[in-house]
Amino acid sequence: MSTQPSSDLTTFENPRPARDFTIRIDIPEFTCLCPMTGQPDFAKLTLEYVPDRLCVELKSLKLYMWTFRERGAFHEAVTNEILDHIAAATQPNFMRLRADFNVRGGIYTTVVVEHRNPAWQAPTPVQLP
Repeated sequence: MSTQPSSDLTTFENPRPARDFTIRIDIPEFTCLCPMTGQPDFAKLTLEYVPDRLCVELKSLKLYMWTFRERGAFHEAVTNEILDHIAAATQPNFMRLRADFNVRGGIYTTVVVEHRNPAWQAPTPVQLP
């Protein structure tokens, strides 16, 4: 196989650093292992962020997500770890990661974590009639 999992997150320059805009990335096939049973856990991840100077490159993000496939991780821990890594690589103004895990033992889990640059001021939303 020519493509392998990788923890390296590649970034590129924000094409419009003077404008606040939101990037939304859906990752519908995230997998990791239950640390208690070793059985696979499946989740849909939604990453939303307002970039500052850097954006995350999608192929590197895909290969990064692949690194969790064979790792045991609690839902809460893995969601926070992923956000921490992507935020460290991109230094966004704002970032939110939502992890919607499939049912396990009759229970669905959703974990939402956020990162905010304390120096960033969110723009006032525009209300249209």
